[in-house]
Amino acid sequence: METAIIKIGNSKGLRLSKTILDKYNIKDKVEIILEMGQIILKPIESPRQNWETAFEKMSNEGDDKMLMNDVFNDENFEEWN
Repeated sequence: METAIIKIGNSKGLRLSKTILDKYNIKDKVEIILEMGQIILKPIESPRQNWETAFEKMSNEGDDKMLMNDVFNDENFEEWN
């Protein structure tokens, strides 16, 4: 597939068709990978997508325990008074 590089203000850009955007699930951002003389555009998914499901699964499997105590033994609260 061939496409033109277009002028955008002082820069230039690449216009992707709606078909490509839909097919590769490209929303607002892409990762640009420069590799062996090629430019690769990779869709960026929502970084917190499906967290709620993952947290629920952790809870159901008992894997949501604290990794450290809330208060450290050597903590001195007097300086905060």
